[in-house]
Amino acid sequence: MNSSGVSGALPARFRRERVLIIGCGDVGERAAQALGAGRRARLLAFTSSPSRRDALRARGITPLLGNLDDAHSLQRLAGLATRVLHLAPPPSEGQADWRLDTRTRALVRALARRSAPTAMVYGSTSGVYGDCQGRWVDECTPAHPQTPRAWRRVDAEATVHWMGRVIGTRTSVLRIPGIYAPDRAGGTPRERLQRGTPVLRSEDDVYTNHIHADDLGRACALALWRGRPQRNVHVVDDSQLLMGDYFDLAADLYGLPRPPRIARDAAGDRLPLMLLSFMSESRRLRNGRMKTELRLKLRYPTVVEGLRVP
Repeated sequence: MNSSGVSGALPARFRRERVLIIGCGDVGERAAQALGAGRRARLLAFTSSPSRRDALRARGITPLLGNLDDAHSLQRLAGLATRVLHLAPPPSEGQADWRLDTRTRALVRALARRSAPTAMVYGSTSGVYGDCQGRWVDECTPAHPQTPRAWRRVDAEATVHWMGRVIGTRTSVLRIPGIYAPDRAGGTPRERLQRGTPVLRSEDDVYTNHIHADDLGRACALALWRGRPQRNVHVVDDSQLLMGDYFDLAADLYGLPRPPRIARDAAGDRLPLMLLSFMSESRRLRNGRMKTELRLKLRYPTVVEGLRVP
């Protein structure tokens, strides 16, 4: 007998959806807010941090303590959720093969053991394309990863879509660029502008792509219901900016000095390696699938709207 006093299992169309969020950080919480506002679903979050349990409960999310690196703790996820949102990053070290995302592989094995979810959405990165020298890229463009972290994302994408082909789960991979939001930790260029970190001069500059964290959270929620089977989708706004122009725009909005410009051959001595790696790839992402298939209407169509101080 269930909680409503009715004997036996309810038909599938009457059962309450159970959405499991793997990696429920800032974006996961925004997705949960979007799900709570629009659909009657029980929200669960798999977390390795006991200290986050109270905060998750306060947002109406049931916490499940576990660790993606611990196969035993993943066993409880089998058959638990009807839909899964996977936002956890791959491991960055300690792997025998640096090209593999062992976390996603272990998660998919656990989910496939019993009553696999009807839908799974994975948050990947636009970095899987590597350097496209500023060309326009759509979801049919072959992946060409050029960094270890991009290789691991490609492996995770393939693992997720394997679940779609073999198990029958409707899988969606969201390829995500730079995430920003004024209420997100480190979510705007303000601190970098205050430090006076230089950017590349125009002739050496690269195209950069963006999505506001609120729009990304809404896209994640929509993809759980509207995503087409075994589909890759860019989640990106309508901005078309070189990286230096983006920082100039932010500086003007915040009333701060524009950053100094330097030549690429001088950047190696003045910029950290991680930042240099982002400055070595240039591409522009098309977002037609996001608009037509997910039917997402951007609240922040460009960074101009999204960066404005409230």
